Amino acid sequence: MKRIGGVAAPIESSAARGGSGRPPAARGEPGGPVSTTFTRRPSTTTDRVSAGQSTESQVESSPSAYVSSAPGRANACPAAARTCSVNPGTPLPYRPRMARAELEAPDPRRAHLPAVEPERQVTDWGRSERIEGLMDKALYDFLYRYWFRVEVEGIEHVPSVGGALLVSNHAGALPPDAPMIAKAIKEEHPRPRPVHLTVEHFFKGYPGLSMLVSKIGGVPAHPANVHRLLHDEEQLVLVFPEGRKGSEKLYKDRYRLRRFGRGGFVEAAMRARAPIVPIAVVGAEEAMPIFAHVRLAQRLTGLIYFPITPSFPWMGLLAGLGYLPAKFRIRFLEPVPTDQWGDEPWEDKGLVQTVAEDIRGRIQEELYDMLAGRRSVWLG
Repeated sequence: MKRIGGVAAPIESSAARGGSGRPPAARGEPGGPVSTTFTRRPSTTTDRVSAGQSTESQVESSPSAYVSSAPGRANACPAAARTCSVNPGTPLPYRPRMARAELEAPDPRRAHLPAVEPERQVTDWGRSERIEGLMDKALYDFLYRYWFRVEVEGIEHVPSVGGALLVSNHAGALPPDAPMIAKAIKEEHPRPRPVHLTVEHFFKGYPGLSMLVSKIGGVPAHPANVHRLLHDEEQLVLVFPEGRKGSEKLYKDRYRLRRFGRGGFVEAAMRARAPIVPIAVVGAEEAMPIFAHVRLAQRLTGLIYFPITPSFPWMGLLAGLGYLPAKFRIRFLEPVPTDQWGDEPWEDKGLVQTVAEDIRGRIQEELYDMLAGRRSVWLG
């Protein structure tokens, strides 16, 4: 058709004009004419409707007709009219979505954990395998095997899998009990596992020490950190409920446990549904005993305490390595399950305090029993 003066007129074919009437050659056949068809896109809504194309008004008025007529929509979701929640009855633009295959939902505990990186040597907590291995070879192995000559009992009470909260007594100006407990699990347990130690926040005030503590497994003592390690990552966490009160007590008060706080460690274990493994340690009190505290020097230096020990302050910074060769004995007691008191036992503060006192009493009795059977501080 050809438009002449607003009137459509037919266009004569080549045969009508006296052509040969020979059909055009197939595509790719040499010598055949090439025909090219140009289609102009309708510019207005009226033209699109007349051309058979759908418009937004047609989709909003009849979404089901759009879905059924659109190519490739055979597996589309059932069409349903969408209305506004503020003004009911007001239709909203329909956005058809393709049906998706139903996938199994991932474990919600693992959804927020970082991806596994085999080549990674530093964890999210700042723990470095290289630094920890260096400290183990240079210091811990010598102290464990030759200096303290550690004896371990009840190592089978430490779970091989899953999270567990290790609770121990604490003593010494620079307590050696934490690295010896971690070393005992590494050396004596049939399935060695890393141990994360909760540390006080005052370590952040000492630049070199704070960096070293995190590199060898120290984690700031906070309920959220303990819960993530126990529940989400299912790791072993070591806590000392006595805190500073245990490490700064004098030699004359050795092996007399201080109060276990308000039972925060019990509440953390209950929330994570993790067992509590009590630990009794003998030998740390004599390895670096404290005879007195100098309060004036404590205020001048800004230290948490300024103790008088057999090596400090006489040896200066080398006093940290001035441990006495006391015989160490570490006894792991039977675990205390925390999933036996209902759904939310941590809401009962009386129960939390009672469990904390029971654990403290068990450790205290074991210490007395171990001391009664000890013949010598240095030989065991």
